[in-house]
Amino acid sequence: MLPYLLMIMVVIFYAGNILVGEALNDLPPLTIAFARLAVAFLCLAPLAARTAWRSRALFLHEWKPLLLLTLTGVAFFNTFIYAALQFTSSTNVSVLETLIPALTLALSALVLRERLRILQWSGLALSILGALWVITDGQIFAVTQLQWNIGDGIMLGAVASWAVYSIAVTRYLSLFPTFGVLLVMTGLAAMILAPLVALEWMVLGPPAFSPTEHLPGLLYLGVFPGLLALLFYNRAVQQLGAARASSFLNFLPVATMAGAVLWLDAELTPAKVTGALVVVLGVSITTRAGRRPSPRPSPAPGSAHPSSPNETLRN
Repeated sequence: MLPYLLMIMVVIFYAGNILVGEALNDLPPLTIAFARLAVAFLCLAPLAARTAWRSRALFLHEWKPLLLLTLTGVAFFNTFIYAALQFTSSTNVSVLETLIPALTLALSALVLRERLRILQWSGLALSILGALWVITDGQIFAVTQLQWNIGDGIMLGAVASWAVYSIAVTRYLSLFPTFGVLLVMTGLAAMILAPLVALEWMVLGPPAFSPTEHLPGLLYLGVFPGLLALLFYNRAVQQLGAARASSFLNFLPVATMAGAVLWLDAELTPAKVTGALVVVLGVSITTRAGRRPSPRPSPAPGSAHPSSPNETLRN
């Protein structure tokens, strides 16, 4: 039950990520992404600095998977989203985000050799249909009439980044200490983005920052989608697998709709409620049809089980 609750919280935080990211689009995208990372890093440092320092040899030894996790899940996924929102609408972003579970499911079969059932694909297709029903308010064929632009192409980069990140979490994240790796990934991502932010400011000029207007949104992005959502998603993927966990992301349009109804006075229509129920049904089918990863067999009594250097460092 816990991983499902974690994924529901992830969806809520990421729905806020879209709404707040769109509200902050008067700031340039790399600046938003960098500020978000700075907030998350400052929150993590008191909790994880000691663990990260003790595990420094592990991080250096496993630098390749660490870099893959950092680039796909921390540095560029949200940068792509904020850049896309400069050109396209949150509706288009929500439509394209429905591709993430399908791509993750395909990569799970291809890379992780996960055995996927027809029922899983059917549940995923149903949840995508429900998500599109919510987005279009029941006018499903209106998707073909959306105005697509360069922002939608940028959003495809976010879709690919998160699908690859989900697979990398399944394969590599267990190598690292939970909080220590988040601190290192966040700091490394900030270092990667820093020169790009400087270039952005050289081209566009320094942004006009208003503490009262921008700071609350940046704090939200750093603490909730930047830190807690990443922590919860990592834990859920390790327990459910990438394919099953990512299927919950089709709740994003539902959560975004709920946020718009609660805070932006958007209209709640029967079609949107119907679409939300279809998403629930589709995700339920996908998660119930999937298999849990087989637990690692325990060593026989009396058998030798020397710890690897990585295990020693994690402890």
